[in-house]
Amino acid sequence: MLTVAAAQYPLDWLDSFSAFEAKLVRWVEDGVRQGAELLVFPEYAALELASLSGRESAGDLGHSILAVSARLPQADEAHARLARHYGISILAGSAPKERADGSVRNVARLFTPDGACGRQEKIVMTRFEREQWGISGGTELFVYDIGKARIGVAICYDVEFPLIARALAEAGAEVILVPSCTDTVHGFWRVRVGAQARALENQCVVVQAPLVGSVDWSPAVDINRGAAGFFGPPDLGFPEDGVIAQGEMDKPGFVTARLDLDAIARVRAEGQVFNHRHWGEQVGIRKPVRIDLSAPMHETAGGG
Repeated sequence: MLTVAAAQYPLDWLDSFSAFEAKLVRWVEDGVRQGAELLVFPEYAALELASLSGRESAGDLGHSILAVSARLPQADEAHARLARHYGISILAGSAPKERADGSVRNVARLFTPDGACGRQEKIVMTRFEREQWGISGGTELFVYDIGKARIGVAICYDVEFPLIARALAEAGAEVILVPSCTDTVHGFWRVRVGAQARALENQCVVVQAPLVGSVDWSPAVDINRGAAGFFGPPDLGFPEDGVIAQGEMDKPGFVTARLDLDAIARVRAEGQVFNHRHWGEQVGIRKPVRIDLSAPMHETAGGG
C-alpha cells in the first residue's frame, strides 16, 4: 500500500524566500498529517518563486524563467531537507529551468527520504510553451523505484499522448504522476480524460495534481482551473468508473488516497480485459484502406 497526497495548489505572492519555505513546510506537514508517503505538487508550482524578484520581473515571461531558475537550487534544498526530515517522497512543482546552452526545459524534481533526487522533463510542449514562452521539450523518460512503488511522471500535456505513458508502463511504472497546469475547464478535462485513458490502457494508477486559483502578477499562470484525481482501470479491484478519489474543483488543499499496488498486478493478471498485455497486438494492423462510399458505384472491369 502507498498513501499519496495530490495537491490542488494555489500560487501566492512571496516577499522572501523564508515565506516560500514557510508555505512549503505548512503544505508538507499537512500532507504528513494525512498519512501521505508521497506528495505530488503541480506543474509550474515553482513559478511563485518569480515573485521574489519583484512584479516587473515576474510579469515578464522571459525574466520569470531566469528568476525561477536562479532560485531553484535553494528551493530544491528545501524540498530535499523536508523529504529527509519527514521520511517521505516529494514530487516538487515543476519549473522552467534554463540550461547551459540557453534552452529552457519544464522540469519536475523528485526527492526521496534517503536524499536521492530524480527529475523528469516535459516531453511535448503546449502551444503557449513553444510559441510564446520559448520552452523546449525533453527527450528522456525515467521510472523511479521509491521502495513501495515504481513511479513515472507525465507532465500535464504529456499524459494526452499514449506512447509516453506506455513507455513508462513498459519500463515498470505502476503509478504515473501527472502534475498539471490548465487555465480553462476545457484544458483540465483534456488532461483528466488523458489520465483516465492512460490508466485504462496500461492498467495502472494515474494521479493528477493541478494548480488552482488566480494571480495578477504572472501572464504564464494568471488563471488556473482543476481538481486532483486518482484513476485506475475500471476493472477487477478498482471502482466501477475507475475513479479512486477526486477533489472539489478549484479548492486548495490535498486530496489523499491509499493505493493498493497489489491490485495493479492482480488486474493485469486476472482482469476481465488485458489492455496492458494486449497492447502489442496493435502493431500488426496495416494502414487502413480508404473507401469513398459517397461516390457513385461503378462496375469493375470485366463486370459481375
